[in-house]
Amino acid sequence: MPELPEVETVRRGLQPVMEGARFIKVIAHRSDLRWPLAKDFVARAKNAAHDHVVFLMSSGARISFNDPRRFGMMKLVSRAELDREPLLRALGPEPLGNEFDAAMLARACRGKKTSLKAALSDQKIVAGLGNIYVCEALHRARLSPKRHASTIATKAGAPNERAQALVDAIKAVLAEAIVAGGSSLRDHRRTDGELGDFQHNFRVYDREGKPCPRNNCNGIIKRMVQGGRSTFFCPVCQR
Repeated sequence: MPELPEVETVRRGLQPVMEGARFIKVIAHRSDLRWPLAKDFVARAKNAAHDHVVFLMSSGARISFNDPRRFGMMKLVSRAELDREPLLRALGPEPLGNEFDAAMLARACRGKKTSLKAALSDQKIVAGLGNIYVCEALHRARLSPKRHASTIATKAGAPNERAQALVDAIKAVLAEAIVAGGSSLRDHRRTDGELGDFQHNFRVYDREGKPCPRNNCNGIIKRMVQGGRSTFFCPVCQR
């Protein structure tokens, strides 16, 4: 799943040529994405390498949906139905929105015995955080990924200092990643075709065996597996 900075980077790149424009033509080179496209979604055309759907816009732009692994999906939903759309209504708030704050995160984590890493990766708690940015935010907040999620809240569900530090860290790392154009580890590119740069700023992710970058910390970055995913952290300064 693409994480928020990569999605936001693409959104910002598409906005100038798509917002307010009309679809002149929609071409499908493949109609079998994660699920089939609606019958009236597109016109058919010859195949091009992994450009499964192409949008020709009234702005003159040609937008290609390139998805070699066919993990993506497309669905037509009217604006009036967005709040009731099953794919969206179960999602938690976006971490850069006003709804996401220490009080909200503490309420969501109250009484949870799952790890903090697992809680932050749960899209029902907060949408758009994945493996990379959860690891990075936890390091900035000095919190262990193994810590119980409930420990960022009081018994009554109020936020403590850990909750505030974590929210601040999440917002900061996402904002910096967006400015850098996201992280290009495999196939993410900006809409101009250039790679994102934030992978050069990772503090812990994919840095197993390297020194912790925090000043006055002598820790070495470790890797462990949580929920089938690699977690990177400093066992010294993250508690």
